[in-house]
Amino acid sequence: MQLQRLGFTPSKADTSLFFYSKGNITAFVLVYVDDIIVASSSQEATTCLLKDLKLEFALKDLGDLHYFLGIEVKQVRDGILLSQEKYTADVLKRVGLENCKPVSTPISTSEKLTVDSGEALGPEDATNYRSVVGALQYLTLTRPDISYSVNKVCQYLHAPRTTHWTAVKRILRYLQYSQGLGLQIVKSSSLLVTAYSDADWAGCADDRRSTGGFAVFLGSNLVSWSARKQATVSRSSTEAEYKSLANATAEVMWIQTLLYELGIKASKAARLWCDNIGATYLSANPVFHARTKHIEVDFHFVRERVARKLLEIRFIPTGDQLADGFTKPLTVRRLDEFKYNLNLSKA
Repeated sequence: MQLQRLGFTPSKADTSLFFYSKGNITAFVLVYVDDIIVASSSQEATTCLLKDLKLEFALKDLGDLHYFLGIEVKQVRDGILLSQEKYTADVLKRVGLENCKPVSTPISTSEKLTVDSGEALGPEDATNYRSVVGALQYLTLTRPDISYSVNKVCQYLHAPRTTHWTAVKRILRYLQYSQGLGLQIVKSSSLLVTAYSDADWAGCADDRRSTGGFAVFLGSNLVSWSARKQATVSRSSTEAEYKSLANATAEVMWIQTLLYELGIKASKAARLWCDNIGATYLSANPVFHARTKHIEVDFHFVRERVARKLLEIRFIPTGDQLADGFTKPLTVRRLDEFKYNLNLSKA
């Protein structure tokens, strides 16, 4: 038996992933303390792995996967649905909002949160605020539709105020409205790594930093996403978009490396969609010196990937940008489109 640990540890949970091979069959093992998930495209590989493990350890086969680390796994047509319905209900009950009035969006499109709006919360309420926001962060594992709003309220953990707590309660009311929603993973004939990158230039009213976001797909399945305020102030929308594009490129490279380690033959060149023409030009043409000399050098690795034909960057109209919901609040109609494009659905 060959049981080999892969060269990475997922950052969102204290878990380890192992690669198992015996002859011409392979399987993957995800381990968290004493819970183990075994996955393979071959039933023979799964059977062989369990048989070999039982020779060394006392194991109990619990059958098909249904629940792991608060994530529920439901079988759907041609795939699975990952959700955290019970976890969501527990969070709502903990805050006393299990019977709250639902709302159709997680964050207001008109109201801007700032660091000094409202009154400061007392020590006990501030602790409760941080606890609830931490719980919401874990919920983004299967709910990318709340990533932007959760990132927004995370920015005030150091000194939460009443308006920030109101924003948290709105997210919870939206979760009440959308209970049962989860991320669908289905069979896909394509192994092309595709990403969508977007940025909201100078969107933060406190420090005028931009919010960047991306969504990465393997075939038709969403596998990674991010909504995060950029570390430095951008002098133009093109710079903000280019930084977001660079962050998306780094994630694409990580996923491509992971696929290679897993022995999965994916397309060599990934495809990245950006809705800013200036950023797409910068990624391919180094002559725009006046625009780029103030941008940190570490962002310019994107050009190297494009030159080596490992990355193909294409323009996409803003109206078709899938990553839009990771950088700004959306209306009800746009939010529904956003969730549909990310393969979020109910069983």
